[in-house]
Amino acid sequence: MTKTPIIAAVDVGTGSVKAIIVQKQPEETGFKVLGKSENVSSGVRKGVVSDPDRVGRIIQTTMEEAKQEAGQEVEEVYANINGMHIFCLASRGLISVSRADQEIAQEDVDRVIEAAKTFSLPPNKEILEIIPREYTIDKEGGIKDPLGLQGVRLETEIVAVGGFVSYSRNLSQAILSANMQVSDLVLDPIATARAVLTAQEKELGALVVNFGAGTTGISVYEDGNLLHTAVFPVGTNNIRNDIAIGLKVDVETAEFIKNKFNSSILGEKSTKKERIKLTSGEEISFKRNELKKIAEPRIEEIFDAIQKELKKISKHKDLPGGVILTGGGAKIPHLKEVTKKKLGLPCRMGAPRRFFPLEEDTSFSSVCGLILCGMDLEEEEKQSMHLKGFLSKIKKFFKVFIP
Repeated sequence: MTKTPIIAAVDVGTGSVKAIIVQKQPEETGFKVLGKSENVSSGVRKGVVSDPDRVGRIIQTTMEEAKQEAGQEVEEVYANINGMHIFCLASRGLISVSRADQEIAQEDVDRVIEAAKTFSLPPNKEILEIIPREYTIDKEGGIKDPLGLQGVRLETEIVAVGGFVSYSRNLSQAILSANMQVSDLVLDPIATARAVLTAQEKELGALVVNFGAGTTGISVYEDGNLLHTAVFPVGTNNIRNDIAIGLKVDVETAEFIKNKFNSSILGEKSTKKERIKLTSGEEISFKRNELKKIAEPRIEEIFDAIQKELKKISKHKDLPGGVILTGGGAKIPHLKEVTKKKLGLPCRMGAPRRFFPLEEDTSFSSVCGLILCGMDLEEEEKQSMHLKGFLSKIKKFFKVFIP
């Protein structure tokens, strides 16, 4: 009897650290969540780990709680790397097909991708993922898989995504200090999109916006592949901080007000007066439309940054798949309507599906996306091992006939 695989992921965010342990269902398309946990984050600034030891302790606590609930011992996790240091660039490569019969082999595909990677980077930057967008054979473009086709010249266009080396090391160090091994680091915008995008949206062209506590990340997909990604250092914590300054209250009170009266942040103007009793015993009062005046400029700033990135790639009004909103900040009431108005595109809420019994929750998109990315990577490795084993058997078979 084949044992169904267990896989674990940890989402290290500015506001919280989330962990889930999942089992792939043998006869279903979904995933059984065996254990999950969430704790307040500390030592993470604008999506990047600034204090590895402190973050490591939180990861360890969160993973121990998830393992206890799951009744499973796991030693490796997939984790997300986030922050405005993430960069995205496009590049092209060109080679001559090596075989005499001009049939394109895996070796040619590997060589043309290597040729596309011949761009220079500062020593403190690294490439984390290479995504081939399309291949061109003898000037015939739009080819997704060139293997087995014939031609003289093979070209490819890739999207390379990377980040700052020190931030990757800090995250890895935090996980290792939590007595866990790193299965792989996955870019947060890619993990989030993997959880919420449909195949049709990826093909048509769509934008995923992940509203977090310290950052807002975007990823743009078209023709089934990643086209662009970016992370902005603005999130719901900025709204909280603006409320603290505007109402002259401490950050904890501002967070309470933001959550309790979130319908006023983007809703209709209201002059209704609210009273809040502080822990010190004193009482403050404010009108609900004050929250709207405080928060709206910050929301405008986020959408201006998104629009600017879309204009860079000429996709500011050319994404038929629309906008998919996700992340904890996506729960702000009326955000979907504001998005439609600001970006001029159709919009829906995006939450991970088929994770049972975890309810569809936009704040769990990143960690569920990490599970899916991990499954994809493990399946690719399995297929690669099968192919190597098959080729090895063929070589052994022909060796019998060699004198």
